[in-house]
Amino acid sequence: MNQWLFQMTMGLGIMVLAAQQVQAQSPNCAPRPDVLQRLAETYGETRRGIGMARQGAVMEVFASDETGTWTITVTLPDGMTCLIAAGEAYEVMAEALPPDA
Repeated sequence: MNQWLFQMTMGLGIMVLAAQQVQAQSPNCAPRPDVLQRLAETYGETRRGIGMARQGAVMEVFASDETGTWTITVTLPDGMTCLIAAGEAYEVMAEALPPDA
């Protein structure tokens, strides 16, 4: 009985660890150097903006003037970068602030 209980507990523990591993390896996330290389080589995108997000995460906007594509990423403190949004027709805007701003 004790051996059976031990095996069931170990099996449950292994299943929980496997589920956490699958969640951490989302298809939209990868190590930051891999993501940057893919954005540069495939889409010609370079970083256009950066900002701090919650819990130490960094939000970045990448875009290409040639292809017009853009991508928003969030890099977590552990170095994993996740794709948040992407699209086309990127355009740089430099709007003047209102006089009373």
